[in-house]
Formats: sequence, C-alpha cells, structure tokens
Amino acid sequence: MSYYTQKTMDRFLNPKHFGEMKDANGIGKVGNPRCGDQMTVYIKVEGEKIKEASFQTLGCAAAIATSDVICEMAIGKNTKEALAITEKEMIKKLEELPAVKVHCSSLAIEGLKKAIDDYQKRK
Repeated sequence: MSYYTQKTMDRFLNPKHFGEMKDANGIGKVGNPRCGDQMTVYIKVEGEKIKEASFQTLGCAAAIATSDVICEMAIGKNTKEALAITEKEMIKKLEELPAVKVHCSSLAIEGLKKAIDDYQKRK
C-alpha cells in the first residue's frame, strides 16, 4: 500500500484549482512553521456564493491535494456553508490521509476561513 491514496496523488499531480486569482475578492494566507507548508486560498464571491476558488501552495503532496479539495468543496456554497466544511469531509474526498499529514487539511480549512474573513472585511 502506498503512503498516499491514488486520489491524493491525482490531486497533487493534476490539481484542478491551482493558480493565483487576480480578481479575487477574498484572499487567505496561512502557513505551518513546523512543516514549512505555505498556502494562499483565493475566492470570488458573488451574491454570498463562492463562484470561484483557487490556490497556490508550497508544500507536500498532502498540502497541495487538500488545497485543491477545499477549493472544489467551497465552489457553489454560500460563505456560511463553506465555513462549515470539516477535515473529515475533506479527507473522505481523498479517501484517506496518513495521520502525520492530517494537519494539511486543517491548514487548507484555515486558508479558506481567512479568505472568507478577508471577503467579509472588504464588502
């Protein structure tokens, strides 16, 4: 059995939501000094619904995969629904994460929360 699931590796090697969003109206920057991961989550909210989400992450396969998943899960949700996304839901999308990599899902959620907070401060 490999360290990461095939779904995690697919997200790492072929992320669907990677890239800076120039016209984002919410940006969340987070990092973990212990492991060195750095994440920026970008959102575009229209009428309280997240229409677009993207990310830029410097980190391991799990950090990149969870960044991609949080963006996918947030798109189409209103900000309140997006704030309710849990680690358990994210990890289920990847089927599993090694226990030592679960903190990456927390970081992705924190990045989304900071992006939503930034959006709310701007409006």
